[in-house]
Amino acid sequence: MRAAVLALILALGGCASTPTHIDDVCAVFDQKGGWFNNWYKAAKRSEKEFGVPVAILMATIYKESGFQADARPPRTKLLGFIPWKRPSSAYGYPQALDGTWDWYRRETGHGGADRDDFGDAVHFVGWYHYQSHVRNGIARNDAYHLYLAYYAGHGGYARGTWKSRPYMKRSAQRAQDMASRYAVQMERCGR
Repeated sequence: MRAAVLALILALGGCASTPTHIDDVCAVFDQKGGWFNNWYKAAKRSEKEFGVPVAILMATIYKESGFQADARPPRTKLLGFIPWKRPSSAYGYPQALDGTWDWYRRETGHGGADRDDFGDAVHFVGWYHYQSHVRNGIARNDAYHLYLAYYAGHGGYARGTWKSRPYMKRSAQRAQDMASRYAVQMERCGR
């Protein structure tokens, strides 16, 4: 009986915590490799379904939330010091907006999906990047442009709004750099 309880505790142990060493995707997968909430398996399923490499999926989530399940944009300040409204409804691992998340749930039939559930979040990111491929012709292995479309939205990307916004290009470059680093790390650890 004790062995069964210990096994259950170990299996569930890392489910709710933010992984440490998020600059090393192998360490993230090792920490989040439980029986019930295996991040690598969830990311591989999304890669298989949508054709977007795991390294890009993980780099997108890294850039959006730092793998924090309950991430939200910081509140604005009223009169410079009183916490006020948030600038958007972005939430969870993917920092998906309410409307975009609702669209994803309708389109995929994942009505019970939650932005603070990693499996749902990585599926969403794969689905969104696939939509960028279909709508804007972005290659599914082009981390830079996939992230620009993720940041600007499909319409914003198509209009080229990111071209005059250096901060968007810097963010996309950081996402691409992280995806490249993650890809090398995954080769090293045999993922």
